[in-house]
Amino acid sequence: VQLVESGGGLVQAGGSLRLSCAVSGFSFDDYIIGWFRQAPGKEREGVSCIIGSDPTTYYADSVKGRFSISRDNAKQTVYLQMNNLRPEDTGVYYCAAAIYRLRSFNAFKASMRSGAGHWGQGTQVTVSS
Repeated sequence: VQLVESGGGLVQAGGSLRLSCAVSGFSFDDYIIGWFRQAPGKEREGVSCIIGSDPTTYYADSVKGRFSISRDNAKQTVYLQMNNLRPEDTGVYYCAAAIYRLRSFNAFKASMRSGAGHWGQGTQVTVSS
């Protein structure tokens, strides 16, 4: 199982970035895939996830209306489009994957925190004011 993130960087407040997560080693449709982030001195928090072939998407309240998650099944890649970025969005962003058991953002976050999922290596996002 491998998750490889790319697309992080430095951007001014109000700018945009698109993160990519290329996955391999498992069936794309059997997993919930999403993004977490961790700011210095803070706990890792769930940002968004995408479930199923519909697909169903979920977002943390802090990013609703600004971030958009999508997937390309042919490329086995999940994207996180981040618009209107704020300094508080700064952190290391991690791609995450967990077996699809429940159609729930909370269940996905719980699975990852329990150690039942897979993590990417992380990509740094820095938003300057």
